[in-house]
Amino acid sequence: MDTPLLPLRHFLLGLAVVAVWGTNFVVIHVGLQHLPPLLFAALRFLFAAFPLVFFLPRPPVPWRHLAAYGVLIGAGQFGLLFVAMRSEISPGLASLVVQAQVFFTIGLAMRLSGETVRPYQGVALLLGIAGLGVILTHTDGSTTPLGLVLVLLAALSWSGGNIVARASGVTNMLPYVVWASLFSAPPLFALSFALEGWPAMRQGLAAADGVTWAAVLWQTIGNTMFGYAAWGWLLARHPAALVTPLALLVPLFGMGASALWLGESLPSWKIAAALLVMSGLVIGLLYPRWKSARA
Repeated sequence: MDTPLLPLRHFLLGLAVVAVWGTNFVVIHVGLQHLPPLLFAALRFLFAAFPLVFFLPRPPVPWRHLAAYGVLIGAGQFGLLFVAMRSEISPGLASLVVQAQVFFTIGLAMRLSGETVRPYQGVALLLGIAGLGVILTHTDGSTTPLGLVLVLLAALSWSGGNIVARASGVTNMLPYVVWASLFSAPPLFALSFALEGWPAMRQGLAAADGVTWAAVLWQTIGNTMFGYAAWGWLLARHPAALVTPLALLVPLFGMGASALWLGESLPSWKIAAALLVMSGLVIGLLYPRWKSARA
């Protein structure tokens, strides 16, 4: 039996999405040159909500689901990620470490369903932990233990958002993300005011140039409008098993873009860490699908 493949144009569209999501870590680095991290995250979700919220109908899900997803993804995932990327971790490694959300999502789902860890999941988890261990033992001026912990907490928040979205039964993520952003921006603005302070917020806004605002808008136009819309379009037309493995390329684009545009070094330990984490992701995501297809 022949294995189905994505049509070339659809494959290229999916590749464009993961390229945007991967290279976005470099864009985040650019925006953080002038804006405080929590303020940057707050602006990201402000523009993700407005003006799209006036044009997209509210998803037929409870408000509490939108609120939970908005807080977990906004203040949790991106708030912590932006704080870490300000000075505690390089963009390339951040794009890799945050993929631990896959392991967290599997673990949370199993915890909620009462399932036990299967052998292939144990192997995937051990590979991921080994990769993170390599990073932890090689922390330097560009990556610190605090940065690693913050990005892991961001990944945990992302996995919590995944569980909430799955429980919502949502099929079209674009309006879901837009409406949930209404609950992301306010706590981020409040945290920015409380922790970064109004003087830093005002100074950041005054120092922001055209490149900084382009980085902010890219979070909305590239990641939200194009990314979620195109990804949802592909999932509506093809089995998830054909589309979702493309997401494994996100850290490759992230590390590659950081090396090319920012000059981030790629010593052997980073490559080894990437291979370990990526091997864990491949086994965790693709092995059950391969086994099912074989059966």
